[in-house]
Amino acid sequence: MPSRRELANAIRALSMDAVQKANSGHPGAPMGMADIAEVLWNDFLRHNPANPKWENRDRFVLSNGHGSMLLYSLLHLTGYDLTIGDLKQFRQLHSKTPGHPEYGYAPGIETTTGPLGQGISNAVGFAIAEKVLAAQFNTPGHDIVDHHTYVFLGDGCMMEGISHEACSLAGTLGLGKLIAIYDDNGISIDGEVEGWFTDDTQKRFEAYGWHVLPDVDGHNAEAVKTAIEQTHQVTDKPSLICCKTIIGWGSPNKQGKEECHGAALGEDEVTLVRETIGWEHDPFVVPQEIKDLWDARAEGADAEAAWREKFEAYREAYPELAAEYQRRMAGNLPQQWAEKASEFIAAVNEMGESIATRKASQKALEGFGPMLPEFMGGSADLAGSNLTLWSGSKPLSENSFDGNYIYYGVREFGMSAIMNGIALHGGFIPYGGTFLIFSEYARNALRMAALMRIQTLFVYTHDSIGLGEDGPTHQAVEQLSTLRMIPNMSVWRPCDAVETAVAWKTAIERKQGPTSLVFSRQGLPHQMRTSEQLANISRGGYIIRDCDDTLDGIIIATGSEVSIAIEAAEGLAQQGVNVRVVSMPCTDVFDAQDTEYKEAVLPSNVIARVAVEAGVPDYWLKYAGLNGKVIGINRFGESAPGKEVMNYFGFTAENVAQTVNAVIA
Repeated sequence: MPSRRELANAIRALSMDAVQKANSGHPGAPMGMADIAEVLWNDFLRHNPANPKWENRDRFVLSNGHGSMLLYSLLHLTGYDLTIGDLKQFRQLHSKTPGHPEYGYAPGIETTTGPLGQGISNAVGFAIAEKVLAAQFNTPGHDIVDHHTYVFLGDGCMMEGISHEACSLAGTLGLGKLIAIYDDNGISIDGEVEGWFTDDTQKRFEAYGWHVLPDVDGHNAEAVKTAIEQTHQVTDKPSLICCKTIIGWGSPNKQGKEECHGAALGEDEVTLVRETIGWEHDPFVVPQEIKDLWDARAEGADAEAAWREKFEAYREAYPELAAEYQRRMAGNLPQQWAEKASEFIAAVNEMGESIATRKASQKALEGFGPMLPEFMGGSADLAGSNLTLWSGSKPLSENSFDGNYIYYGVREFGMSAIMNGIALHGGFIPYGGTFLIFSEYARNALRMAALMRIQTLFVYTHDSIGLGEDGPTHQAVEQLSTLRMIPNMSVWRPCDAVETAVAWKTAIERKQGPTSLVFSRQGLPHQMRTSEQLANISRGGYIIRDCDDTLDGIIIATGSEVSIAIEAAEGLAQQGVNVRVVSMPCTDVFDAQDTEYKEAVLPSNVIARVAVEAGVPDYWLKYAGLNGKVIGINRFGESAPGKEVMNYFGFTAENVAQTVNAVIA
């Protein structure tokens, strides 16, 4: 029978062969972590290759995603739908095996990793989701939610600041089913890390409240197995296993060196590796006896079947809970969602409140929250300003996990990546808030959410120079436009409570990507609408004020500037100038409308256009056109009362009207 080392060598061979064939990639990490991976995947990981979406599977995250061939090799060997042909296409166009693991490309990939530190942060989100679902659905004798989250990470993840944010919170929350395995090989792309990374990782994680197992020999299968067994005995805190490894293990000339970190070994060295580890097989060939020992399909099918038998007993005892669990894990909205959500929006419209859109957002949470037990809210230490708390919010704590709200602390990046993990796990619609300006801290997690096409809701308040006294450090200028530039990120900036409610409804219904909901600090007036206008809000842009005569011009505005635009249009009407006002709370939704609708809102024969938004102007040129003007701000703001700042920068009805007249002339 093949030894454990021979099983691990299958990973090493496949990884170095694929990287060599592509002449691109990172062979060192897969070769260094192969022994650890063999133990985890063969002795502990509960999964079913035939059903990668089994609800109660263990989650595995490769946070050091540059070592992607480690994961691809594991998926192939254990029986997932990832063939040798797929491994041979490593890093090739449209392959299932891109340079870094990509969610949705191949079965068994739980999250996209590569930007270091985000995988471990996603894993914290996975573990939070598991623990909350267990608290919400498990009953005496029926532990239907019961799985671990395992994550591999390296020195780069440890150095990235986001790992501090996420792992600190994980310790505070006591995530006992989160097990991280640290590939402590002392090498990064620039060489030996002792010149720039000398942290005492054991003490660091113990200070977070983690259970830490130091100095485990990552090339000793029994030592790794014993360490993982020990972590299973600690249920009140997350565990970190620090494995001492040699990067590129088995490469006689390059192991332990940065040369094997981010480049193919070279044909000669690959040959030497085969000789050194005793792998006498051609490239991409794995002997049948080794394949058979790796194959997890039968064991995985049995594990899922046993769980489904337990679930049927649960369904019999608690039919409503079972149905609710299945609904949430499937990502379906409640049966009467559409009807009740529309009723709420109609009620908001009838009430006609003139309030800040951040307050309107909180009222939307009050309206939608009772319908959505899958909501998992939060804020990065700004709940009282973001107004992300509602009357049904129940915070999570180490000793109470049946809640729906997370106090993330001042951790914008960590919060955003953790929310991505919660969304990926399933069973929740996560939302989290901070000031719009601090979206900058979290930017790469937003990009990852968009890249993965997952439903994470980012709530941003204090949306412009209109916030006033806090000054330019807190006044968003370029953020709205740069958020809109992220592919697949939907961005809403509503002008009043009604548009805010529609924005929330649309975000809740959008399953194929994240949404940024951007709200004002200052109060904004309610806008009167017909039923047609109310319905058209969901189309991203619509005519909010029109005129009966031939159009002289169009004003396009968002958020707090809509009321200014309407006031300007009314003043222009008294001068005999016929101007339409278009409210465009969501440009990406408007852009996706059919040509006929867009032409009806912005007729191409009306070239006298003025766009108004308290942000950088360049984005709006595509709507204003070469003959139009954009009233925006191309510099940082000032500290003063909000209305004074807005006036100073020209966001007044008078300036808008003058600009329209200039464009028409």
